[in-house]
Amino acid sequence: MNVTAAVCREAGDLFQLEVLTIDDPRPDEVLVRITAAGLCHTDLEVAAGHLPTPFPVVAGHEGAGVVEQVGASVTGLRPGHRVVASFSFCGSCRNCLRGRPAYCPSHFPLNFGAQRADGSVGLRTASGEPVHDHFFGQSSFAGYGLCRPTSLVRIPEAAVPDHVLAPLGCGVITGAGAVWNVLRVQPGSTVAVFGVGAVGLSAVLAAVVAGAARIIVIDTHSARLDLAVELGATDVVPATDDAVERIRELTGGPGVDFSVECAGVPDVMSQAVAALAPLGTAAILGVAPGGELRTDAFGLLEGRTVTGSIVGHEAPAVLIPRILDLRGQGRFPLEAMIRTYPLADINKAVDGVRSGAVVKAVLLH
Repeated sequence: MNVTAAVCREAGDLFQLEVLTIDDPRPDEVLVRITAAGLCHTDLEVAAGHLPTPFPVVAGHEGAGVVEQVGASVTGLRPGHRVVASFSFCGSCRNCLRGRPAYCPSHFPLNFGAQRADGSVGLRTASGEPVHDHFFGQSSFAGYGLCRPTSLVRIPEAAVPDHVLAPLGCGVITGAGAVWNVLRVQPGSTVAVFGVGAVGLSAVLAAVVAGAARIIVIDTHSARLDLAVELGATDVVPATDDAVERIRELTGGPGVDFSVECAGVPDVMSQAVAALAPLGTAAILGVAPGGELRTDAFGLLEGRTVTGSIVGHEAPAVLIPRILDLRGQGRFPLEAMIRTYPLADINKAVDGVRSGAVVKAVLLH
Protein backbone atom coordinates (compact mmCIF):
# COMPACT_ATOMS: atom_id res chain seq x y z
CA MET A 1 0.00 0.00 0.00
CA ASN A 2 1.22 3.53 -0.76
CA VAL A 3 1.47 6.13 1.99
CA THR A 4 2.45 9.79 2.01
CA ALA A 5 5.11 10.60 4.58
CA ALA A 6 7.31 13.47 5.71
CA VAL A 7 10.83 12.07 5.46
CA CYS A 8 14.01 13.44 6.98
CA ARG A 9 16.91 12.19 4.88
CA GLU A 10 19.94 13.58 6.73
CA ALA A 11 20.88 15.53 9.83
CA GLY A 12 19.81 19.16 9.64
CA ASP A 13 17.74 18.54 6.53
CA LEU A 14 14.18 19.74 6.13
CA PHE A 15 11.34 17.29 5.97
CA GLN A 16 10.21 16.36 2.48
CA LEU A 17 7.00 14.68 1.41
CA GLU A 18 7.46 11.34 -0.34
CA VAL A 19 5.18 8.52 -1.41
CA LEU A 20 6.37 5.27 0.17
CA THR A 21 5.10 1.72 0.40
CA ILE A 22 4.25 0.16 3.75
CA ASP A 23 4.30 -3.50 4.76
CA ASP A 24 1.27 -5.40 5.92
CA PRO A 25 1.29 -5.71 9.71
CA ARG A 26 3.14 -8.66 11.19
CA PRO A 27 1.30 -10.88 13.71
CA ASP A 28 2.35 -8.61 16.60
CA GLU A 29 1.67 -5.28 14.84
CA VAL A 30 -1.30 -2.98 14.29
CA LEU A 31 -1.75 -0.90 11.14
CA VAL A 32 -3.12 2.50 12.14
CA ARG A 33 -4.39 5.15 9.75
CA ILE A 34 -2.86 8.28 11.23
CA THR A 35 -5.19 11.28 11.16
CA ALA A 36 -3.17 13.78 13.20
CA ALA A 37 0.35 13.99 14.62
CA GLY A 38 1.88 16.45 17.04
CA LEU A 39 5.22 18.05 16.21
CA CYS A 40 7.41 17.70 19.30
CA HIS A 41 10.81 19.10 20.25
CA THR A 42 12.18 15.55 20.21
CA ASP A 43 11.27 15.23 16.51
CA LEU A 44 13.31 18.35 15.82
CA GLU A 45 16.25 16.96 17.81
CA VAL A 46 16.12 13.82 15.67
CA ALA A 47 15.97 15.85 12.45
CA ALA A 48 18.97 17.89 13.63
CA GLY A 49 20.99 14.73 14.19
CA HIS A 50 21.29 15.25 17.94
CA LEU A 51 19.85 11.84 18.82
CA PRO A 52 21.00 8.37 17.72
CA THR A 53 18.22 7.76 15.19
CA PRO A 54 19.29 6.53 11.74
CA PHE A 55 18.46 8.27 8.46
CA PRO A 56 16.45 8.39 6.31
CA VAL A 57 13.64 8.33 8.83
CA VAL A 58 9.97 9.08 9.27
CA ALA A 59 9.66 10.62 12.73
CA GLY A 60 6.52 11.57 14.62
CA HIS A 61 5.57 10.20 18.02
CA GLU A 62 2.33 11.95 18.95
CA GLY A 63 -0.13 10.21 16.69
CA ALA A 64 -3.89 9.83 16.73
CA GLY A 65 -5.82 7.70 14.32
CA VAL A 66 -7.98 4.69 13.57
CA VAL A 67 -7.05 1.01 13.58
CA GLU A 68 -7.16 -0.37 10.03
CA GLN A 69 -5.79 -3.89 10.45
CA VAL A 70 -4.50 -6.02 13.33
CA GLY A 71 -1.95 -8.81 13.32
CA ALA A 72 -3.02 -12.36 14.05
CA SER A 73 -1.68 -12.37 17.62
CA VAL A 74 -3.03 -8.96 18.64
CA THR A 75 -5.91 -8.89 21.11
CA GLY A 76 -8.03 -6.04 22.47
CA LEU A 77 -8.01 -3.97 19.28
CA ARG A 78 -10.00 -4.24 16.08
CA PRO A 79 -10.48 -2.18 12.90
CA GLY A 80 -12.39 1.02 13.56
CA HIS A 81 -11.08 1.63 17.07
CA ARG A 82 -9.86 5.19 17.66
CA VAL A 83 -6.44 5.27 19.29
CA VAL A 84 -3.71 7.55 20.55
CA ALA A 85 -0.22 6.26 19.82
CA SER A 86 2.35 6.81 22.53
CA PHE A 87 5.85 5.42 23.17
CA SER A 88 7.02 1.81 22.94
CA PHE A 89 7.95 -0.47 25.83
CA CYS A 90 8.55 -4.18 26.22
CA GLY A 91 5.64 -4.78 28.60
CA SER A 92 7.37 -7.57 30.50
CA CYS A 93 10.27 -6.06 32.47
CA ARG A 94 10.09 -5.05 36.13
CA ASN A 95 9.42 -1.38 35.42
CA CYS A 96 6.76 -2.08 32.80
CA LEU A 97 4.97 -4.50 35.11
CA ARG A 98 4.84 -1.99 37.95
CA GLY A 99 3.25 0.68 35.77
CA ARG A 100 6.38 2.70 34.90
CA PRO A 101 6.90 1.72 31.23
CA ALA A 102 8.85 4.88 30.36
CA TYR A 103 11.73 3.44 32.37
CA CYS A 104 11.80 0.18 30.43
CA PRO A 105 15.47 -0.84 29.88
CA SER A 106 14.64 -1.16 26.18
CA HIS A 107 13.27 2.40 25.95
CA PHE A 108 16.04 3.80 23.76
CA PRO A 109 16.32 1.02 21.18
CA LEU A 110 12.56 0.58 20.94
CA ASN A 111 11.82 4.28 20.50
CA PHE A 112 14.85 5.91 18.93
CA GLY A 113 16.09 2.92 16.92
CA ALA A 114 13.39 3.46 14.27
CA GLN A 115 13.29 -0.20 13.26
CA ARG A 116 11.89 -3.53 14.40
CA ALA A 117 13.77 -5.61 16.95
CA ASP A 118 15.18 -7.73 14.09
CA GLY A 119 16.51 -4.61 12.32
CA SER A 120 13.90 -4.55 9.56
CA VAL A 121 11.73 -1.59 8.59
CA GLY A 122 8.23 -1.34 7.17
CA LEU A 123 8.61 1.59 4.76
CA ARG A 124 10.35 1.73 1.40
CA THR A 125 10.66 4.05 -1.56
CA ALA A 126 9.37 3.06 -5.00
CA SER A 127 12.90 1.87 -5.83
CA GLY A 128 13.00 -0.36 -2.76
CA GLU A 129 15.23 1.81 -0.56
CA PRO A 130 14.47 1.18 3.13
CA VAL A 131 13.20 4.16 5.15
CA HIS A 132 13.41 3.89 8.91
CA ASP A 133 10.07 3.73 10.68
CA HIS A 134 8.74 2.31 13.97
CA PHE A 135 9.96 5.56 15.55
CA PHE A 136 8.40 5.46 19.02
CA GLY A 137 6.39 2.52 17.73
CA GLN A 138 4.47 4.63 15.20
CA SER A 139 6.34 7.06 12.86
CA SER A 140 3.20 9.16 12.75
CA PHE A 141 4.53 11.63 10.16
CA ALA A 142 3.30 8.99 7.70
CA GLY A 143 -0.34 8.51 6.78
CA TYR A 144 -0.20 4.95 8.12
CA GLY A 145 1.92 3.49 10.88
CA LEU A 146 2.90 -0.02 11.92
CA CYS A 147 2.39 0.21 15.66
CA ARG A 148 3.15 -1.96 18.63
CA PRO A 149 -0.17 -2.74 20.33
CA THR A 150 1.27 -1.82 23.74
CA SER A 151 1.89 1.69 22.39
CA LEU A 152 -1.78 2.27 21.59
CA VAL A 153 -4.38 3.69 23.95
CA ARG A 154 -7.94 3.11 22.84
CA ILE A 155 -10.14 6.20 22.96
CA PRO A 156 -13.88 5.75 23.56
CA GLU A 157 -16.07 7.18 20.87
CA ALA A 158 -16.53 10.76 22.00
CA ALA A 159 -16.48 14.26 20.60
CA VAL A 160 -12.72 14.80 21.02
CA PRO A 161 -11.15 16.01 17.77
CA ASP A 162 -8.13 14.13 16.45
CA HIS A 163 -5.91 17.23 16.61
CA VAL A 164 -6.64 17.48 20.34
CA LEU A 165 -5.92 13.79 20.93
CA ALA A 166 -2.55 13.74 19.15
CA PRO A 167 -0.40 15.72 21.65
CA LEU A 168 -1.54 13.40 24.45
CA GLY A 169 0.91 10.78 23.20
CA CYS A 170 3.92 12.61 24.62
CA GLY A 171 4.12 16.33 25.38
CA VAL A 172 0.92 16.79 27.36
CA ILE A 173 1.33 13.71 29.53
CA THR A 174 5.01 14.56 30.07
CA GLY A 175 4.22 17.90 31.70
CA ALA A 176 1.07 16.91 33.53
CA GLY A 177 2.42 13.59 34.76
CA ALA A 178 5.54 15.19 36.20
CA VAL A 179 3.40 17.50 38.34
CA TRP A 180 1.02 14.78 39.52
CA ASN A 181 3.22 11.70 39.73
CA VAL A 182 6.78 12.91 40.37
CA LEU A 183 6.44 16.19 42.25
CA ARG A 184 3.03 15.33 43.72
CA VAL A 185 2.15 19.01 43.98
CA GLN A 186 -0.10 19.71 46.96
CA PRO A 187 -2.87 22.30 47.43
CA GLY A 188 -1.47 25.62 48.59
CA SER A 189 2.05 24.99 47.31
CA THR A 190 4.22 27.14 45.03
CA VAL A 191 5.40 25.98 41.60
CA ALA A 192 7.78 27.48 39.04
CA VAL A 193 7.62 26.27 35.42
CA PHE A 194 10.67 27.04 33.30
CA GLY A 195 9.71 27.05 29.63
CA VAL A 196 6.03 27.16 28.71
CA GLY A 197 5.84 25.30 25.47
CA ALA A 198 3.40 22.40 25.26
CA VAL A 199 5.10 20.47 28.07
CA GLY A 200 5.32 23.52 30.33
CA LEU A 201 1.75 24.65 29.70
CA SER A 202 0.57 21.13 30.46
CA ALA A 203 2.47 21.37 33.74
CA VAL A 204 0.69 24.66 34.45
CA LEU A 205 -2.71 23.10 33.80
CA ALA A 206 -1.83 20.14 36.03
CA ALA A 207 -0.64 22.46 38.81
CA VAL A 208 -3.96 24.31 38.65
CA VAL A 209 -5.81 21.01 38.97
CA ALA A 210 -3.55 20.05 41.90
CA GLY A 211 -4.51 23.25 43.74
CA ALA A 212 -1.18 25.09 43.69
CA ALA A 213 -1.57 28.54 45.24
CA ARG A 214 1.14 30.21 43.18
CA ILE A 215 2.29 29.18 39.71
CA ILE A 216 5.22 31.19 38.35
CA VAL A 217 6.10 30.80 34.66
CA ILE A 218 9.42 31.70 33.07
CA ASP A 219 9.95 32.03 29.30
CA THR A 220 11.47 34.28 26.66
CA HIS A 221 8.24 34.65 24.65
CA SER A 222 5.72 37.16 25.96
CA ALA A 223 2.83 35.53 24.04
CA ARG A 224 3.51 32.21 25.75
CA LEU A 225 3.61 33.92 29.13
CA ASP A 226 0.27 35.57 28.37
CA LEU A 227 -1.23 32.22 27.39
CA ALA A 228 0.10 30.65 30.59
CA VAL A 229 -1.73 33.31 32.61
CA GLU A 230 -4.94 32.57 30.70
CA LEU A 231 -4.50 28.92 31.67
CA GLY A 232 -3.99 29.62 35.36
CA ALA A 233 -0.45 30.89 36.03
CA THR A 234 -0.37 33.57 38.73
CA ASP A 235 2.96 35.26 37.94
CA VAL A 236 5.27 35.70 34.96
CA VAL A 237 9.04 36.17 34.96
CA PRO A 238 11.09 36.90 31.82
CA ALA A 239 13.79 34.29 31.16
CA THR A 240 16.83 36.32 32.14
CA ASP A 241 19.90 35.78 34.32
CA ASP A 242 18.08 37.24 37.33
CA ALA A 243 15.02 34.97 37.02
CA VAL A 244 15.86 33.14 40.25
CA GLU A 245 16.07 36.41 42.19
CA ARG A 246 12.70 37.45 40.77
CA ILE A 247 11.18 34.15 41.88
CA ARG A 248 12.55 34.58 45.39
CA GLU A 249 11.08 38.08 45.56
CA LEU A 250 7.68 36.73 44.54
CA THR A 251 7.81 34.03 47.20
CA GLY A 252 9.11 36.27 49.96
CA GLY A 253 12.65 34.95 49.93
CA PRO A 254 12.89 31.17 50.19
CA GLY A 255 11.95 30.11 46.68
CA VAL A 256 9.34 27.65 45.45
CA ASP A 257 8.24 24.26 46.74
CA PHE A 258 8.44 22.72 43.27
CA SER A 259 9.98 23.57 39.90
CA VAL A 260 9.53 22.02 36.48
CA GLU A 261 12.22 22.48 33.82
CA CYS A 262 10.92 22.11 30.27
CA ALA A 263 13.45 24.06 28.18
CA GLY A 264 16.15 21.45 27.63
CA VAL A 265 18.88 24.02 28.37
CA PRO A 266 21.49 23.13 31.03
CA ASP A 267 21.67 26.68 32.42
CA VAL A 268 17.88 26.71 32.81
CA MET A 269 18.06 23.37 34.59
CA SER A 270 20.47 24.96 37.06
CA GLN A 271 18.05 27.85 37.58
CA ALA A 272 15.21 25.41 38.24
CA VAL A 273 17.23 23.90 41.09
CA ALA A 274 18.44 27.26 42.41
CA ALA A 275 14.85 28.54 42.60
CA LEU A 276 13.87 25.87 45.15
CA ALA A 277 13.18 26.57 48.79
CA PRO A 278 14.69 24.15 51.31
CA LEU A 279 13.04 20.73 50.96
CA GLY A 280 11.90 21.69 47.46
CA THR A 281 11.96 19.38 44.45
CA ALA A 282 12.87 20.09 40.82
CA ALA A 283 11.75 17.85 37.95
CA ILE A 284 13.99 17.97 34.87
CA LEU A 285 12.02 17.22 31.69
CA GLY A 286 13.89 18.98 28.88
CA VAL A 287 15.90 17.05 26.29
CA ALA A 288 19.53 18.21 26.40
CA PRO A 289 21.73 15.55 24.78
CA GLY A 290 25.21 15.71 26.29
CA GLY A 291 24.27 18.57 28.63
CA GLU A 292 25.49 18.80 32.20
CA LEU A 293 23.48 19.97 35.18
CA ARG A 294 25.47 22.11 37.60
CA THR A 295 24.16 23.04 41.02
CA ASP A 296 25.31 24.14 44.45
CA ALA A 297 26.09 20.98 46.42
CA PHE A 298 25.58 22.76 49.75
CA GLY A 299 22.08 23.71 48.68
CA LEU A 300 21.21 20.03 48.34
CA LEU A 301 22.06 19.53 52.01
CA GLU A 302 18.97 21.61 52.81
CA GLY A 303 16.78 18.83 51.56
CA ARG A 304 16.45 19.92 47.95
CA THR A 305 15.81 17.13 45.48
CA VAL A 306 16.52 16.94 41.75
CA THR A 307 14.79 14.26 39.71
CA GLY A 308 14.15 13.39 36.11
CA SER A 309 10.87 12.30 34.60
CA ILE A 310 10.05 10.63 31.29
CA VAL A 311 6.64 10.85 29.61
CA GLY A 312 4.66 11.45 32.75
CA HIS A 313 6.09 8.75 35.03
CA GLU A 314 2.99 6.61 34.50
CA ALA A 315 1.46 4.38 31.86
CA PRO A 316 -0.18 6.45 29.08
CA ALA A 317 -3.24 4.21 29.36
CA VAL A 318 -3.76 5.68 32.83
CA LEU A 319 -2.74 9.29 32.22
CA ILE A 320 -4.52 9.92 28.93
CA PRO A 321 -8.04 9.03 30.14
CA ARG A 322 -7.48 11.14 33.26
CA ILE A 323 -6.62 14.20 31.18
CA LEU A 324 -9.52 13.63 28.80
CA ASP A 325 -11.88 13.40 31.76
CA LEU A 326 -10.57 16.70 33.12
CA ARG A 327 -10.89 18.26 29.67
CA GLY A 328 -14.50 17.12 29.54
CA GLN A 329 -15.07 18.98 32.81
CA GLY A 330 -13.52 22.14 31.33
CA ARG A 331 -10.51 21.85 33.66
CA PHE A 332 -7.78 20.96 31.12
CA PRO A 333 -8.32 23.07 27.97
CA LEU A 334 -5.27 21.79 26.13
CA GLU A 335 -6.58 22.88 22.72
CA ALA A 336 -5.67 26.46 23.67
CA MET A 337 -2.04 25.70 22.80
CA ILE A 338 -2.64 23.93 19.47
CA ARG A 339 -2.30 25.21 15.91
CA THR A 340 -3.01 22.83 13.02
CA TYR A 341 -1.21 22.48 9.69
CA PRO A 342 -1.68 20.13 6.73
CA LEU A 343 1.16 17.60 6.54
CA ALA A 344 2.37 19.33 3.37
CA ASP A 345 3.18 22.41 5.47
CA ILE A 346 5.36 20.56 7.97
CA ASN A 347 8.34 22.84 7.39
CA LYS A 348 6.17 25.90 8.06
CA ALA A 349 5.10 24.23 11.28
CA VAL A 350 8.76 23.61 12.18
CA ASP A 351 9.56 27.28 11.60
CA GLY A 352 6.66 28.33 13.82
CA VAL A 353 7.74 26.03 16.64
CA ARG A 354 11.41 26.99 16.43
CA SER A 355 10.58 30.71 16.46
CA GLY A 356 8.31 30.30 19.47
CA ALA A 357 5.31 31.69 17.62
CA VAL A 358 3.57 28.30 17.80
CA VAL A 359 3.30 26.33 21.02
CA LYS A 360 2.05 22.98 19.75
CA ALA A 361 1.84 22.34 16.02
CA VAL A 362 -0.34 19.42 14.98
CA LEU A 363 -0.08 18.00 11.47
CA LEU A 364 -3.26 16.80 9.79
CA HIS A 365 -3.08 13.88 7.34
